[in-house]
Amino acid sequence: MALTLKQFQKAYGEDESIQRWRPEYSDEFLNNPHKGTTTFQRFEGDMPNMDLSWNDAEGPIWFKPPRKHLKNKKYPPTRMSYCRWAWKVLEPEKGKIRYDIIEGALEAAAVRGQTLQIRTQPYVGIHNVPDWYLDLNPRLASKSSKRGYPIIHNNDPLYLKHFGEHILALGKYFDGHPHLESFDAAYAGACGENGENCSKAQAEKLMKVYMRAFKKTPLIGMLSTDGNKFLAKQNRPIGWRADCYGDMRWDFKGVVPDGHGWNHMQECYPMDIWNDGVVDAWKTAPVTFETCWTVGHWEKEGWDIDEIIAQGLKYHISVFMPKSSYIPDKWMDKIMEFNKKIGYRFNVHNMIFPLRVKSGDKAQFKVCIDNKGIAPIYKPYRLAIRLRQGKKQWVIPFKADIRKWLPDYNSFKESLQIPKQVKKGYVEVDCAIIDDNDQPAIKMAHKERRKDMWYPVSHIQIQ
Repeated sequence: MALTLKQFQKAYGEDESIQRWRPEYSDEFLNNPHKGTTTFQRFEGDMPNMDLSWNDAEGPIWFKPPRKHLKNKKYPPTRMSYCRWAWKVLEPEKGKIRYDIIEGALEAAAVRGQTLQIRTQPYVGIHNVPDWYLDLNPRLASKSSKRGYPIIHNNDPLYLKHFGEHILALGKYFDGHPHLESFDAAYAGACGENGENCSKAQAEKLMKVYMRAFKKTPLIGMLSTDGNKFLAKQNRPIGWRADCYGDMRWDFKGVVPDGHGWNHMQECYPMDIWNDGVVDAWKTAPVTFETCWTVGHWEKEGWDIDEIIAQGLKYHISVFMPKSSYIPDKWMDKIMEFNKKIGYRFNVHNMIFPLRVKSGDKAQFKVCIDNKGIAPIYKPYRLAIRLRQGKKQWVIPFKADIRKWLPDYNSFKESLQIPKQVKKGYVEVDCAIIDDNDQPAIKMAHKERRKDMWYPVSHIQIQ
């Protein structure tokens, strides 16, 4: 517990010149932004499907006001929504893009306290390809389809031109939007996920379009694709996502011996992160996993959730997207523990600073941050102290780059200027991670926290 002023005045000997702050660690779940579980095709407080279904094709196109109490039933609390729409929905006529749909989704997410991840899909089934594009270029590749319907020729110059213009238009309109968390670089194939018949050369051209379109909003590549391999070589932080997280299929009876079949968890992910060159991408950009089917399906199939979670932690993921279906009651505690660990989780391990300082002078702070999560944060928030004296207060941020705080200890020292307006006497010292408006934005894993989300530290005597 932080010392009261009277306790502080009596606690230190006259010869002491420094003090240390070591707040008590809290193991509580912290519903922080930019990490954790996302809602899918809906928003915080919306009811999940109470069966094992979901819908890849139909992102929300109308947006009802939130309920009074935003509490998810059979689903974790979240600070992110993930929505994706078919190209046909977002551009029903050439050049006439439904910006209003994405604007509505961004606003709906914001009022629920969420940011929004987005994907625009070339198609889901052939019926999702824009009619105007098929009229313009009806070339289909039936032999390449493993899904029972024809697919479009992704290598056609007209596909690069028109889908590329679609992406450029969205980037021009939405790049850098404050509530846009990330944009999937989905370029070809059903749902834009696997590249299908797209050549390596065409994939690289489409990735260059995404990079031109989104210079501020983070891009997310798709694991196991030529596009992701290209993005991994670029000189900018780009994250990656993988579909079918949790897939532990062993049932290949009559084809291979039991337990020797291919699946995502045991073969695809461990090898493709190396093949794609994204082993260390998590250090500068987020990793997202989307479930294979749903968590309820894992339970139905008898898959080992402890092994699934343990492997997910190996990849330093920040975002977990379990589609639109409920989380089984018996596994909710495990999923919540998973949410605690993924992404970042900061606490101040140790902070050393002066007992006394003159107004207008600099005070040196030595800080050790313990990131008990498995990844850094990727947004430029700032650690800051707040000095309070009577009704006046001063917020003084550190220059340390919070995005470099990898898991485990992170130490730095800085000298902070004490404002000349601070009068002789005592100031109360608080600490927080703040946004551009100098408001606390990220909860730290400390047991003692003020109602305004600042953390009480100690006092400094102003001489």
